[in-house]
This record gives sequence, C-alpha cells and structure tokens, in this order.
Amino acid sequence: MNKQIITLLLACLLAVTTYAQDMRMDTYCNPLNVDYTYMIYNSGKGISYRSGADPAVVEFRGEYYMFVTRSHGYWHSTDLQNWDFIVPEQWYFQGSNAPAAHNYRDSVLYVCGDPSGSMSVLYTDNPKKGDWKIVPAILNNLQDPALFIDDDSSAYMFWGSSNKFPIRGKELEKNRRFIEHETKELFNLDAEKHGWERFGENHSDTILGGYIEGPWLTKHNGKYYMQYAAPGTQFNVYADGVYVGDHPMGPYSYQKHNPISYKPGGYMNGAGHGSTVLGPGKQYWHFGSMAFPVNMHWERRLCMFPTYFDADGIMYCDTRFGDYPRYAPTVPGRKGEFRGWMLLSYQKPVTASSSVATHAPAHLTDESSKTFWLASVNDNKQWIQIDLQTPATVHAIQVNYNDYQSDMYGKIPGLYHRYTIQGSVDGTNWATLVDRSNSYKDVPNDYVEIETPTRVRYIRYNNMHVPTPHLSLSAIRVFGLGEGKAPQKVKTLTINRHTDRRDVTIRWTPVKGAQGYNVLWGIAPDKLYSSWMVYTDHELLMKCLTTDQDYYFAIEAFNENGVSERTFIKEPQ
Repeated sequence: MNKQIITLLLACLLAVTTYAQDMRMDTYCNPLNVDYTYMIYNSGKGISYRSGADPAVVEFRGEYYMFVTRSHGYWHSTDLQNWDFIVPEQWYFQGSNAPAAHNYRDSVLYVCGDPSGSMSVLYTDNPKKGDWKIVPAILNNLQDPALFIDDDSSAYMFWGSSNKFPIRGKELEKNRRFIEHETKELFNLDAEKHGWERFGENHSDTILGGYIEGPWLTKHNGKYYMQYAAPGTQFNVYADGVYVGDHPMGPYSYQKHNPISYKPGGYMNGAGHGSTVLGPGKQYWHFGSMAFPVNMHWERRLCMFPTYFDADGIMYCDTRFGDYPRYAPTVPGRKGEFRGWMLLSYQKPVTASSSVATHAPAHLTDESSKTFWLASVNDNKQWIQIDLQTPATVHAIQVNYNDYQSDMYGKIPGLYHRYTIQGSVDGTNWATLVDRSNSYKDVPNDYVEIETPTRVRYIRYNNMHVPTPHLSLSAIRVFGLGEGKAPQKVKTLTINRHTDRRDVTIRWTPVKGAQGYNVLWGIAPDKLYSSWMVYTDHELLMKCLTTDQDYYFAIEAFNENGVSERTFIKEPQ
C-alpha cells in the first residue's frame, strides 16, 4: 500500500474520530453548524454567499430530515444535533425556495417548485438513499407551500409569500391525493394591531408593508396551530407567529401570545420561517432562519429552539439566551434549556497576525454578526489571540467563519476547515483546547464543547486551512464561567407604553459590572415567554406589541459570572 493511500486512510479515520467526539456533546449553540450551500444572488450581480433558510424538518422512522431552500440536497440526523448532508440519487430542480415536507405513512413527501412556477410532489420510502419519484405539476404558482395530512388521511396544501395576499389553503382530493379543491383565504397580516408584523429593522419601516409567508401546521391536543413568518427575512425581528383553529381549514384565531419564535437581540438575530417537529423524548422543537446579511441581505443561517404548549394551550418557544449554549435534544430532563455558560469574550481585546484596516480583529468580540475580521493573507501562519483579562473556566468555543469575496457557488464537495485553539493562564504556557488539525469537515459555524473545562486567561486560534480564498471570521465566542460575582438585581425598571400601543419604551438603572440585560415580557405574570437581549444600553424601544393585549415585564442583568435575580414583574405605566 503506497504512502498516499495510507495518508488518505488516516485522514478519513481522524475525520470519523472527530465526528464521534461531536456526537458526545451535551450542548448545542445557534446558529446551527451545518455545511451550508453557496448561493448566487439571482439579480445577475454574481454575489457569492453561503446560506440556509426556511427549514422544513420532519421525523421519519425515529430519525429526522431537514429540507432547506436551494440546498442541492438535504440533511439527516438521528438526534436533531448532528447533521449529515445527503446527496440524493434522484433529485429535481436542485431544491426549491421554501420547500415543504411531510411524513405520511411509510414515505417522506417533499413539495417543491420548478422554474415554470408549477408545484410537484416528490416521495420516497428511503430518504437516506434519495430515490425520489415525482408527481409533476399538481398545483400552480404556490409560493412557500406547506403540506399537511391529518390523522384521518385528509390532506391539505397551504401557501403564502406576499405583502398583499393572505395565507391560503386548499383541501386535496382524498382518493386522488394531489387534486385540488376550492381555495380558501385563512388570514393576513394586521400590522395596525400587531406591531411585530411591521416591516423593517426593529419594525421601523413606516412605508412598506410586511410580508406574510412560510405557513406550517402543527396539530397538538386536537388543536391546529398555523404558524407563519413576518415581516421580512433580512431583519433582526423576523419571527414566526401563530393562529389557532379547530380544523385545518379554520376558522383561525390569533393567539394572545405572539410572535412565538422571536430573537431580535444578541449575536445573530431572527427566528422566522420555520417548522415544528416532535423530537427525542416527545419534546417539540422549532427551527427557523437567522439573518446574517454580510455579503447580501439573503444570507442566512439556521436555528432551533425548544417549543412548548402550556396548560392553557398557548404555544411558545424559549429564545432566552438564544445563541448561547443550550442542552442538546437528547439530554433527559434538560433538553433545550440554557446551559448557564456565559459569554467570556464580549468586547475583550484581540490581537491578530494580520488584518485589513476596515475589518479589524476587534470585530471578533463585538457580538455583531454583520462585522468581521479579515486577514491580509490566507495561510497557516495566521493567528488570533483574545485576552479575557481575568482567568475563567472555558467550557465551549464557537468559531464563526465569514465568506468574504468567496466566488464559490452551489454544493461544493470536499470543503473543510482545520485549526487549533489553545488556552493559557499566563500567555506563555499553552494547552490545546480544540484540535481540528486533522479534521476534514466543513464547519462554517463550528461549536465545540471542551472535553475537560480549563481555566485560562488567553485564547489563541491558529489557522491551518479554510476552503475560501480569504481568511475571514465573524466571531470567536468563548463560553464558560468567570471567577467573580454575578451582577446585582436591577433596582429600577420603568415601562412606558406609547399612545400607539404597539410601542413601548423600557428604561432601567444600570447595574455595576453587568455585561448586558434580558428584557422579558408576556401576557401574564407566569407567561413571560418573550425576551430581548441588550448589551451595554439601558433603554429599549420595542415596537412588537398587540394593541388590545395587556403585558407584563421583567428584566435580568448578566455578566461572565452569571445571571442576576429578575426584577419584580411590572405592568406598563
């Protein structure tokens, strides 16, 4: 056996070993670390960007399949945490925008659109192999379709993606599965009442109307929860709301708690246009799209949040500390909960081997996904060093790469990232915390749980290989626990609801030593299901409330040592 073959076999073995280590992690961190497909902006500008959006996740034979906009295939998982990409044997149109999927009897059904605007249904009883068969041109011009088949085998198609037209639906012929019945309009945006449906960053665009899109139907305890996205995928406030009915075709009523999936603050924003699936241990999970508009506004990533139905039938997602480490879906009794590891790297000093002036190393710790560090050269001599300023115990690290002028398109095989991360207490003696030196995996948002938590002050990233022409990173996020005290409780909280009852201004007294704050609100003192993470500031204007709904508010401070007690719950003044 020649040397080249031996080297290749060793590389493959090491890659498998690295994957096995990932499988043992008890936590995950948004955005999800999957090998996103490279897109091309369809205006002809030739902008290369990596993206994943509009996830349709279904369970099939105890495992999970995730279909994503224009991905040239789909992902498979046994645990909702580790995903492997499947290139199917037989595929059509390389995937479509906002696909739909459904598990029916012993097949997976996939609904997609072709370039002519017609809808087709693909089906297979072996999605791992991907020998898909097609029922062509069943319906015409249905954007963002959603297929639902009820327990009695009655079938329905829902769709909608417009700033004018509502979510609509059709019942499908039971004996001839995909023949359509009469169209029924279900509901549309009502931004005059629902502040979160207003267009723009922070719902601030007063001219354009929001988009309603991405329906997805979940049945729970005999009720039908029709989820929908608004107001636009490129904004920090992209979210999913829900209407509830007693029949798939309605009538539907707006749920008092809305939106259900909302993440406007923190490192990466957005939690809209997704799907809800029953995962391990019968825990619901909601998948959505996060905005990552660096190269262009359609650049996105995927996220997932634990999802619940309370005693009153209210559907909600837990997005508090939504891009910090959370317990994995397979951890009994804790799945989806915030792990309690804090962000150690926020605004900490960074030095690097090289940089381009407008993309300085400081961008790696500013908790903004829209900024990035760019090395002046791309080779294995490049490094980054973060000074945590005081020693802390590191439990996990997330490395988020950025595609600066990549000029890459489609699903490219063989991409991989190789690097190491070291830690040191004194800046002289170093220990390896993360070793990807022999990894051949594509990890654009690599999250690694440290096998042995380590006390360090300095973190050093050593580059070995990136698959892109340039070396650029959006963030290196270090999680763990500091050795100081958690901040004290916020003493003063003022809530002023505006004459326009969709808007509320929240002010609070700064807490010494606080890194940031979580503003929490909800429709009852025991239903504070929504949260907004704020760094540094002590005031927040929220424009997401419902005019005829009363709300309750609380706030908690946090730093790298922990989280404070919450303030007493307050009604707006």
